[in-house]
Amino acid sequence: MQAFRLILIGITIVIVGYTLAAVTNEGANLLPHFFGPIVALTWQGQFNLDFTTYLVLSGIWMAWRGGFTSGSIALGILAPPIGILFLGPYLIFLIGKTGGDARKLLLGVHAE
Repeated sequence: MQAFRLILIGITIVIVGYTLAAVTNEGANLLPHFFGPIVALTWQGQFNLDFTTYLVLSGIWMAWRGGFTSGSIALGILAPPIGILFLGPYLIFLIGKTGGDARKLLLGVHAE
């Protein structure tokens, strides 16, 4: 689990740096850059749509993991638009909270 935590930390640091560079170079308006290719039915759009489904799935998992409480639903709504910038630190937090127990990490309230 320590290796997974280190990978998450590394990924989060890389994405934070890349995000800062992208915002500096292109501004903070992601939506036309992201959804434009989807509407245009390009390969970049296919990738963006596929990636969006992963993000939505991560949000559904977060809400399910918490038993669909109001707090877990809020986390599930935050996850897709923020992506790994949210999921990475959240998983790092959960690794600490669960003592690295993969079952508790993945199943949350359903592990009891």
